[in-house]
Amino acid sequence: MQSVLSGIRVVEQGTFITGSCAGMMLADLGADVIKVESPAGDPYRSYQGGQFSPHFQAYNRNKRSIALDLHQPADRGAFDCLVRNADVYIQNFRPGTAERLGAGVGRLRELNWRLIYCSISGFGSSGPYVDRPSYDSVAQALSGFLSVVVDEERPRFLGPALADAITGIYAAFGVLGALFERSRTARGRHVEVSMLEAMAHFAVEPFAAFFALNQVPTSSDRPRLAQAYIVRTADGELIAIHLSSIEKFWQGLTSALDSEPLSADPRFRTRQGRIEHYEALGGELAALFARHPLRHWTEQLERNDVPFAPINRIDQVVEDPQVRHLGLIVPVDAASGGKRAVRPPVQFDGVRSERVTSAPQLNEHGAAIRDALAAGGGWPEKS
Repeated sequence: MQSVLSGIRVVEQGTFITGSCAGMMLADLGADVIKVESPAGDPYRSYQGGQFSPHFQAYNRNKRSIALDLHQPADRGAFDCLVRNADVYIQNFRPGTAERLGAGVGRLRELNWRLIYCSISGFGSSGPYVDRPSYDSVAQALSGFLSVVVDEERPRFLGPALADAITGIYAAFGVLGALFERSRTARGRHVEVSMLEAMAHFAVEPFAAFFALNQVPTSSDRPRLAQAYIVRTADGELIAIHLSSIEKFWQGLTSALDSEPLSADPRFRTRQGRIEHYEALGGELAALFARHPLRHWTEQLERNDVPFAPINRIDQVVEDPQVRHLGLIVPVDAASGGKRAVRPPVQFDGVRSERVTSAPQLNEHGAAIRDALAAGGGWPEKS
């Protein structure tokens, strides 16, 4: 992992994705993250049975784990000792839960006034929805995000847990800002982010269009304006094409297709015409691409400088030449589950992470952390 956050100490009480993702983002940059779990463990561990689901592995690499029961005095003492020596604390409990556990912002910042306390919620810390449970699908729907990505005629959720992960990334973004400020002021901050706010901000472009044009955006707006299409080839594969607003890409596409009727069609002569006749053009492209297999079209589109990509399955991404060139898939050290992972995407001075450490087993580092706390009372350094 990278080392730009080396020396930053994080106590994370994340469950499922949002808090865990925030902690992982900091761990990927070199922060020392100790994940505090209940004796039963993060519920995401058993998402598909057992105590080490691939879902848990995805968001908990590069961390240590200790199981603490904050209702027990000895465990509360260990927790308090970690907090006193931490730079950051992260939790994504429902509002009020942290206070009931003795981990509320007021108490923890009394223990450590330099602490960056990050709380993640579904809808914020107050308001008419504060007591509602929230999950990824709920936040996607309430924020308006789903309305601009889902086909109303065939509504289906997107596969990945976007709202969860995006909220975690925004939380890490806020923590980094607070850490930078603290380097100048020596004061901690209470960083708050909700899934609703994160997803509304993530959909900032449709909101900007609504405020500027007073028209409610729909799911077809973005692909229509961007001139983006998904077409199927003769061998059943799918290709994504994005022509944007640059005329040369349309010209490149017509050259790749070698279709005089398409080039001469007055409906498609201008970009505005292609926008107005988006569905008709999509139908024409579908018919043309169905004539040849994927390999033919990838060669033609690349030769004519058209923005495109095959819609790769996950197994195909792993073997993609550009992915392999970038070293995007790296080994997992001390792997208890998957032996490979997607590395962090950020490079510093051309250096990128070449491996990651496996997500911890429940309480894997508990004994060592307790021994270190008992011996010195400070932050337990990694062995």
